[in-house]
Amino acid sequence: MTSEMRIDHREKAYELLRKDAEKIAQLIKVQMDNLTMPQCPLYEEVLDTQMFGLSREIEFAVRLGLVDEADGKTLIDSLEKEMSTLHDAFTNK
Repeated sequence: MTSEMRIDHREKAYELLRKDAEKIAQLIKVQMDNLTMPQCPLYEEVLDTQMFGLSREIEFAVRLGLVDEADGKTLIDSLEKEMSTLHDAFTNK
């Protein structure tokens, strides 16, 4: 595999992970916009499942050498901060 192909695969892998992270961020944004119960069991289950799935995708991509571990951690950390902001906004409501 040429160096250009490796870079292209890495870029595509990161872009796919970023899009999945954006979908989760959109779920969080909808909750923040409505400030509806973030402790709702269904909401928590969906969000937890999505976060777990993304973390497994990232781990797989890291193991394949397609994504840098630090970049994957940055994606997860960003979403966790948004979730924390949602929780804080709701509890301060």
